[in-house]
Amino acid sequence: MGYSSLAACVEDLEKHGHLIRIKEQVDPYLEMASIHLRVYEEQGPAILFENIKGSKFPAVSNLFGTLERSKFMFRDSLKNVEQLVALRTDPIKAVKNPIKTAGAGLTALSALPMKQSLFKSTFKKTTISALPQIVNWPMDGGPFITMPQVYTEDIERPGILNANLGMYRIQLAGNEYLPDQEIGLHYQIHRGIGVHQSKANAAGKPLKVSIFVGGPPSHPLAAVMPLPEGLSEMTFAGALGNRRFRYFYDEEGFCISADADFVITGTVYPNDNKPEGPFGDHLGYYSLTHPFPVMKVHNVYHRENAIWSFTVVGRPPQEDTSFGALIHEITGSALPKEIHGLKEVNAVDAAGVHPLLFAIGSERYTPYLKERRPQEILTISNHILGKNQLSLAKYLFIAAREDDEKLTTHDLQHFLMHVLSRIDFTRDLHFHTQTTIDTLDYTGTGLNSGSKVVFAAAGAVKRTLSNQLPSGLSLPVTYKNPRIAMPGVITLEMDAFSTAEQAERDIQLLDGAVKGLDLSGTAMIVLCDDSAFTAMNINNLVWVTFTRSNPAADIYGIRSSTNHKHWGCEGPVIIDARKKPHHAPELIKDPAVEENTIRILRTLQFNK
Repeated sequence: MGYSSLAACVEDLEKHGHLIRIKEQVDPYLEMASIHLRVYEEQGPAILFENIKGSKFPAVSNLFGTLERSKFMFRDSLKNVEQLVALRTDPIKAVKNPIKTAGAGLTALSALPMKQSLFKSTFKKTTISALPQIVNWPMDGGPFITMPQVYTEDIERPGILNANLGMYRIQLAGNEYLPDQEIGLHYQIHRGIGVHQSKANAAGKPLKVSIFVGGPPSHPLAAVMPLPEGLSEMTFAGALGNRRFRYFYDEEGFCISADADFVITGTVYPNDNKPEGPFGDHLGYYSLTHPFPVMKVHNVYHRENAIWSFTVVGRPPQEDTSFGALIHEITGSALPKEIHGLKEVNAVDAAGVHPLLFAIGSERYTPYLKERRPQEILTISNHILGKNQLSLAKYLFIAAREDDEKLTTHDLQHFLMHVLSRIDFTRDLHFHTQTTIDTLDYTGTGLNSGSKVVFAAAGAVKRTLSNQLPSGLSLPVTYKNPRIAMPGVITLEMDAFSTAEQAERDIQLLDGAVKGLDLSGTAMIVLCDDSAFTAMNINNLVWVTFTRSNPAADIYGIRSSTNHKHWGCEGPVIIDARKKPHHAPELIKDPAVEENTIRILRTLQFNK
């Protein structure tokens, strides 16, 4: 049976050794986040903070910190839910295997949301300022809700089955928000709530918003799941949690999740925005202050013995990495079934998810020709970059399945080597300029604005990637500390970026300096601020390279040219991955807070 509450989940995790309690008073300003980050780094247990400075409510974090623990929480329902998602993606399965898939059908029927007013009297009221005011990073604009379930309904089709449940961060205080009266609602493009707000704005009506915190662990997971069309988040939460999503409406007409620990209700009026942020985000940098919808708070409800739920995001891997792993477990091959010819896709977590996609597709357009070249995989690329949140990607590396049946996108270095050894840089780079990118990515030309590039590789090996620097390499004075990051990839350290014009001049110097050298074993040169750090491991390489560059502005090449508006280069491709003046600052921990965290964890004998 599923959990009836977050408290039931906490009790079960503790009973089976998956949770520790911290009884000592902890500060919600940086200290709780610091403890969480250290425990997560050690792949440690969930954490229950019993005594939070300034709040009477306890809080739990790191629930989803490992895939093992996530699967443990859903041990009774995972198999049927996987079948349910598969059926929604490929309904013909039910016809072919009616007995085998019967459990999934029953799961869906028994998981429909259940309206129930029984729990109305169990909720009490509090205020925004009485909630745990958790601040994760030193430059954050205030306390945030980092594990919210934001519920909205379609004003044209009201009701829970047409509603949206998403996870969008909420700023509780700071900036220009009126204390206890207003909070900030941040959501990125390609989010369901945006459709609901657009319709409400067009009708000149305020959008009713309910923010749930806590509840059974199936509820926050449902809020981040990329679900097939026709499967609501509330139904999915019921199926995954083995307990129907219970709800009722309060006297003002706001939907209340009966199993939530906290519910904040409020309205968002058309064109009513206030500055939101900064916020330390999952790319490993701050998202900066921008105008986002302000929510007028109506009520703040909590259940008896409520537990606040939170997480900490930052440079991957973090708890949301484990979220992603669980989502992959559940959805499996759903996306390849939606895109014809696609075999596998990986939004690379080490690069912050949205900046970098690896994909494998079929290349069958011209099987009668001896030489294979990217054709079908270019069609697949366009489909990927037009698909929901995948469309926010900046870099897409795609390979042909026919070149290596065992190739996987999850071995990052091997996949990159496969592509870089086969790609023709004069032909196989395809740019999309002046387009949308992730809201949290500041490498582009403005908020949500930047460029994309596809690296497409199909056919025979064109170069043998070298793990040695080119013989006779003599660098201009602006370059230093060349390192081999992986076979075929060199990192070069440079002075801090100043202007695009200076970067062009420096790269022309490099182009001239390597003239006449044998560069056949080098496919990519990454310009960076710290060559040793960038080349240290594959995670550092992809994080620096793809979170600090805008393809159209920062990709250069040795002996580059433009032919019929198609850019390419004869020698290695160059990516300028230095920090730029318009980039957001990197997340850095507070040393004093870190010292106290070490002390607290030592008292718990948590020192793996």
